[in-house]
Amino acid sequence: MWTRADLKSRAKKVLKGNYWQAFLVSLVILITGGSHNRGEVGSSAGSSGGAEASGGAFFDFEIALIVGTVILLIIILRIFIGYVLEVGGRKYFIQLSDGESEVSCLGYGFKNNNYFNIFWTMLLRSIFVILWSLLLIIPGIIKFYAYRMVPYILADNPEMGHRKAIKLSNKMTQGEKWDIFILDLSFLGWFILGSLFFGIGIFFVQPYYDATNAELYLKLRKEAITNNLVTERELNLETDN
Repeated sequence: MWTRADLKSRAKKVLKGNYWQAFLVSLVILITGGSHNRGEVGSSAGSSGGAEASGGAFFDFEIALIVGTVILLIIILRIFIGYVLEVGGRKYFIQLSDGESEVSCLGYGFKNNNYFNIFWTMLLRSIFVILWSLLLIIPGIIKFYAYRMVPYILADNPEMGHRKAIKLSNKMTQGEKWDIFILDLSFLGWFILGSLFFGIGIFFVQPYYDATNAELYLKLRKEAITNNLVTERELNLETDN
């Protein structure tokens, strides 16, 4: 069993002396769209007011084209690079909890032929969340939390098949989704406060948020092993002990 206070307390401890390094890793995760406090692939853009002159319509089309191109590039960056960098970032925070601190973990997913399985599993996770969201928003949110642990599982074992990784995440979060949601809400004040400083403050809160989520995974991982949902061998943990 875990509590928000326990996770946050542990996160603060592991960040001591490693904050700026963790800040860099969190910044990479955030920029490439891998933060848990964001949705999956997709974004929205507001529309400008109607143009009275005929040239205004063409100008609006040019802006829409530019915005659309930027959004497309962001999505491509997220899919082909962001997914793998996110898993590497989760690896960093897992190891940080164990007293290790290597920024090189960000490139973890690009090594030893890990790329394709990570890319494919993370892509399927996003697709499943989006498809559930198309049905109704609530099922989409539920699946977003159900698949929350997938990048952490891949950080432990990048070779685990997509079906098993997604299924394991679903099992690990059974009965935990509401508490994880409340955990996210507990950071809302921090992110609102950060947004008041031209949004820059959010970047400084992110390491705390990411470290806390890594501590959550470690708690759920321990429970999953205890309940025989997965073995240490399947998560490549035997060599670490």
